[in-house]
Amino acid sequence: MQEGTAELVLGPMLRYAGTESATFWVETSAPCEVEILGHRTSTFAIEGHHYALLLADDLTPDSVTPYDVRLDGKLVWPPVDGRPPSVVHTRNNERHARLVFGSCRVGDRQPTQLGHEWPEDVKQVGIDALWTYAKQLQRSEMEWPDAVLLLGDQVYADEVSPETREFIETRRGKNTEPNEQVADFEEYTRLYRESWSEPDIRWLFSTVPTVMIFDDHDVHDDWNISWLWVEEMRRKPWWEARITGAFMSYWVYQHLGNLSPPELEEDTVYPQVRAEQDAGPLLRHLAQTWDHESAASRWAFYRDFGGTRLLVLDSRAARLLSDGRRQMVDDDEWDWIVDHSSGAFDHVIIASTLPVFLPIGIHHLQAWNEALCTGRWGQLAANLSERLRRAVDLEHWAAFNRSFEQLCDWLRTIAHGTESAEPPATILLLGGDVHCSSVSEVDLAAGRSARVYQLICSPFRNPLSQKERRIVRATGSRIAAKLFGSLAKMAGVTPPSVSWTPIRDATFENALGELVLEGRSASATIRRSPREGEDPELLVAEQPLTLADASHDQRRPGAGSAVV
Repeated sequence: MQEGTAELVLGPMLRYAGTESATFWVETSAPCEVEILGHRTSTFAIEGHHYALLLADDLTPDSVTPYDVRLDGKLVWPPVDGRPPSVVHTRNNERHARLVFGSCRVGDRQPTQLGHEWPEDVKQVGIDALWTYAKQLQRSEMEWPDAVLLLGDQVYADEVSPETREFIETRRGKNTEPNEQVADFEEYTRLYRESWSEPDIRWLFSTVPTVMIFDDHDVHDDWNISWLWVEEMRRKPWWEARITGAFMSYWVYQHLGNLSPPELEEDTVYPQVRAEQDAGPLLRHLAQTWDHESAASRWAFYRDFGGTRLLVLDSRAARLLSDGRRQMVDDDEWDWIVDHSSGAFDHVIIASTLPVFLPIGIHHLQAWNEALCTGRWGQLAANLSERLRRAVDLEHWAAFNRSFEQLCDWLRTIAHGTESAEPPATILLLGGDVHCSSVSEVDLAAGRSARVYQLICSPFRNPLSQKERRIVRATGSRIAAKLFGSLAKMAGVTPPSVSWTPIRDATFENALGELVLEGRSASATIRRSPREGEDPELLVAEQPLTLADASHDQRRPGAGSAVV
């Protein structure tokens, strides 16, 4: 290998930025030494692909530092394309944070030159809200965020673009299972490259820290919806390569960069991978274990932003489904989550790809369906309910009713505070997945406590059809609430122990959410993607919601309520 022959395939991605440290992730075309801000590290290999995670730990607090990337001494980043330089914004224990969040983003190519009338394909999927946000940030029209939270479906393994479909056909021919879907690790690498290579998205990820978690489409629609589904998929001849490739690619493209420097020091997989000449066999073995044993991995993680604790929950791979047990999160991981939610925080943010509090009619429907699937009304009803569960995606927290109530009890514990620490001003639950955006206030019936809100923002780019929107509205109506509530009661389902009220009706367009936290104050804004005829490089913001106001005593009942 001649010096300077490696090229940058993906990245750089700024995955973490703290007070004095930052981590950068890259994929390269060949083995090489990566240099950023005077720090160097060598790449590691996974089945012909080369990656590096570089830690810079001597940055100046509260600074803005431009950086470049060199591979074996050759300058490969930034490109000369008129975009601002990539920089690292460090923090300095400030009690403020600005966090951008959302989910569900198809990787199809984003048109950059649009006239007054859009082509039909653009009308169908709309403008990528994350791309528009990047354009505005480049023009300094937005306040700089501390992180972008990507809450699931970074890639669509079961709904590939025409370009990826062509690659699949070239590689393994037509009509080979899984037809027009990703089959293995190699094809997953293609998906990530497609999704993250768009120049403006690539610039955004190079200069704003990202945290991310997988959802079903990162693997397969209905992933881990039930034990019957798991058994059925494991009988398919192509499934093992698919699920193994999904976990391998998730570890290297998403999870590795989620780890803060202290978590990296404790991680046991990363040193093993770096020690291998080709870590493919090692990761392949681990991926098979991760698929079969939820306790063999922990994908949940946390980040701190001043006085705010962000906890990101894994609501897919951590599920328990076999041996008659049905839990959203296994016991060991749940204990870890609870342990990391205690402390003196201004705000606690709980991010899960799946919303916890659905419209009450849909909540009752999912809880009723779960009861019937267990045989509450006999085997025929159980079989029909399993079909319904998969057909309309009845797989959220309400469909794991025991876990739903466990989470509600946990929220009450956080909201009460402790003898040594007052409760946080707010508990903010973030979710995606459902392809609509909404805000709800949650009443824990816990007396004096923190304010609790759920904010859903989805999709970045993958809107529901008009028919699907009508179905969502119908199942969330008052009539549906009465109907499904009665059915759930007849099936012996206990009503939820908490109540929740929408304070911002659901919208269905591509969108991006933003949280602004100042001390014990909090506000949220949902920004929708532009419509046909509007400036494609300008997000349209709804009126911000005040979630907490530090001028009020948060322990006084009624203080800090949401206002429009």
